[in-house]
Amino acid sequence: MSEAQKTAERQAGAPPEATGVDRFFRITERGSTFGREIRGGFATFFTMAYILVLNPLILGSAKDKFGEQLDPVQLTTATALVAAVMTIVMGVGGNLPLALAAGLGLNAVVAFQLAPLMSWDDAMGLIVLEGLLICVLVVTGLREAVMHAIPQQLKQAISVGIGLFIALIGFVDAGFVTRIPDAANTTVPVQLGSTGTLTGWPMLVFCVGVLLTIGLLARKVRGAILVSIVTMTVVALVINAIADVETWGLTTPEWPDTIVDAPDFGLLGQFSLFGAFGQVGVVTVVLLVFTLILSDFFDTMGTVVGVSAEAGLLDEDGKVPGLGKVLLIDGAAAVAGGAASASSATSYIESAAGVGEGARTGFANLVTGSLFGLALFLTPLLTIVPLQAAAPALVAVGFLMMTQVKHIEWDRYEIAVPAFLTIAVMPFTYSITNGIGAGFLAYVLVKTVLGRAKEVHWLLWGTSALFLVYFAIDPIEQLLGV
Repeated sequence: MSEAQKTAERQAGAPPEATGVDRFFRITERGSTFGREIRGGFATFFTMAYILVLNPLILGSAKDKFGEQLDPVQLTTATALVAAVMTIVMGVGGNLPLALAAGLGLNAVVAFQLAPLMSWDDAMGLIVLEGLLICVLVVTGLREAVMHAIPQQLKQAISVGIGLFIALIGFVDAGFVTRIPDAANTTVPVQLGSTGTLTGWPMLVFCVGVLLTIGLLARKVRGAILVSIVTMTVVALVINAIADVETWGLTTPEWPDTIVDAPDFGLLGQFSLFGAFGQVGVVTVVLLVFTLILSDFFDTMGTVVGVSAEAGLLDEDGKVPGLGKVLLIDGAAAVAGGAASASSATSYIESAAGVGEGARTGFANLVTGSLFGLALFLTPLLTIVPLQAAAPALVAVGFLMMTQVKHIEWDRYEIAVPAFLTIAVMPFTYSITNGIGAGFLAYVLVKTVLGRAKEVHWLLWGTSALFLVYFAIDPIEQLLGV
């Protein structure tokens, strides 16, 4: 039998569907496997499933200008639906292991800054408007151009800063680090545990989970992060059943009375695109939308760069593959979130947990998105994972992202100072956007002081000017009387 015939037989015997899927998502090309992608998809879902509880809690606890509140059941449905659809769209269209859901921080702005000034429909209309404007920035190429204008080492600093930020999220979510009440009259803002010491069974679950995750990663165990999440969830279920636990926080690890829960799509389409103009005036709307756009714009930029860098997907120039599609889908997610009354949906930094598990392509998103789709009907079952079992994954991923700090030239002030501020400000202010803004402003300033202002890309000058407005938004509003 000739070599050509042997090759033909091997091709005929191979499953065509699997080969087609592999080629479409470039799984083998990116050094991944279906097993890694599936494990990564599960890991990402479990580290961000808290949004199914937290988003309805934040939005549902607020009242609009007319005293109306959103229904928690409908909010859960809207949150799961938008996350499922847009995560799958990102996987197929952007081919990155980048899941999307209602953005934390942005939902708080909607609940506590927009809603008190207008109706819920008007507030969600502003989110839709913000998303549409971001899509315009993508179509014009401006959003992608800004990302390409950032120096490579500053991008690496963004990844490192996100690593520290995501680790802090893990520590805070688990209760390992808590804010000291203002009544304590102390200059120390945070402390160990809730009383300065680690107490309670939930904290034991978290600490053991961190040690387990680190140990499995050190041993290079396949599925280390996912194994840790599942194992500690089982441990938490057992502890909750036999011990007297006062509280686990948002999610209690107990087997639900019912597994299936019918979705309620009542909030879909409940938005008014231009209603806010009549409620608060043009100037206020412009300032509100500007703040939303800037926050969404750079949160996404940092997340996309950070996750792509951790996955080893950046090219030689530090560019993200298919960036235009990725940014357009992210903008569309903001529109979808507002249209469904789930608040602006955006790319999730918790996707790094999936990357840490081996995900390198959008196929992982099909898994994550499908799980969010199941959550429409199986919310009671899929939300039994307590934060204390999922948070160790964020700490471990924070370490993995932190390793990129070695690529930064710390002996060059024009790189070192902006990199330091980017890395430090993100976790210390609990904001990716703030860290990027501080880094940009410092980069422009140091280059100018050193007499090398011409080396700064004009887009960075313009973006830095916008960040000046962003950081000075309060005095500007006072000057304008809004």
